[in-house]
Amino acid sequence: MPRNRVRAAVLCAALLLTGCQTWYNDIPSPDDLMHIVPWFDSMIKQRNVHPYERADIPRNTVDGTVPITGSEGDWFTDWSTGNTATADHLTNPLTGRGASAAGDTLFHTYCSVCHGPAGAGDGLVGRKLGAPSLLTDKAKAYTDGYVYSIIRYGRGIMPRYGDKVRGSARWEIVNYVRQLQAAGGTQ
Repeated sequence: MPRNRVRAAVLCAALLLTGCQTWYNDIPSPDDLMHIVPWFDSMIKQRNVHPYERADIPRNTVDGTVPITGSEGDWFTDWSTGNTATADHLTNPLTGRGASAAGDTLFHTYCSVCHGPAGAGDGLVGRKLGAPSLLTDKAKAYTDGYVYSIIRYGRGIMPRYGDKVRGSARWEIVNYVRQLQAAGGTQ
């Protein structure tokens, strides 16, 4: 019986030793298997993967990020010196859509504290600071790009909101302001 145990122990040891060799030498690593799959988001840092060189790989960017093709231009230098030419030439990509629930929410989150819920400049803080009404003929004459630039860079006593409200959200506010102006008459 002890002889059988010794044989069994030697057989188990041999199997274990050859099993380790098989596992480490013959079975591919999961890291190597990742290269067989056509595309994972995590593969951007893997070897031999150049995702932006091919047109068939999806480019799903996260909301609020800068696109890989560049960023929105910066006209702050012109804006701060009173040159509104760049701002006036901006085109509202949401023209004709009207105000949305997003524009309403953003306006009431960031703007109504000063400009009031209807844009008349009678918000809680606006009364103390002297926030202008958005319903005047002068405010109605501003281009959409000008209003967009005021939101982005601020002007006068209004601080810049470009770091809080980004991209198309600014246009949503512009459209909501236009709706308020259409409904509010003239002041």
